[in-house]
Amino acid sequence: MNPRRACQGACVLVLWLAAGVAGAADAGFHGVDVTGQGYGASFVLKAQDGKPRTLESFRGRLLVLSFGYTQCPDVCPTTLAELANVRRLLAGKSRDVQVAFITVDPERDTPALLGPYVTAFDPTFLGLSGDARATRAAARGFHVFYQKVRQSHGYTMDHSTGYYAVDRHGRVRLMFPYGLPAAAMADDLARLLKED
Repeated sequence: MNPRRACQGACVLVLWLAAGVAGAADAGFHGVDVTGQGYGASFVLKAQDGKPRTLESFRGRLLVLSFGYTQCPDVCPTTLAELANVRRLLAGKSRDVQVAFITVDPERDTPALLGPYVTAFDPTFLGLSGDARATRAAARGFHVFYQKVRQSHGYTMDHSTGYYAVDRHGRVRLMFPYGLPAAAMADDLARLLKED
């Protein structure tokens, strides 16, 4: 999947935020500061262990959320590999950071499939899934675009490509655009970890 096609209308949102609406440069972060911009309505999704998770389940730790699907040919595996690099760069601080991958393709991505997929990148990663309604609610809460695209051999999923950093208090603080280097994301997360 072409990253440009994958983000479609969401790219406009990213450019709007990067233009200064959310004050990215003023905050000194590498990612886009979306604090107080209406991101992060809670969700109820199942992890690969079968237990439900909500945004509140991660209080006390930093949460990095990514949206995608297991059959994504390029953007999603690249994203997860980069987030695994971020955890390596954080070294001992990584125990306070949870990465979760929310599928936008619940029709195919069951918890049993998501678990091996995400943990192949890092054993601590969580795969989260829900029914169509729960998926829509989670995506809407993070302003994530996705849609099914029919093809002759089945379908693929177009989707937004950013990742979201949620602080220890459950506030969505940063949006990392696709392609932001792991070192820049690790630096931003280290800064968030220093906050009370």
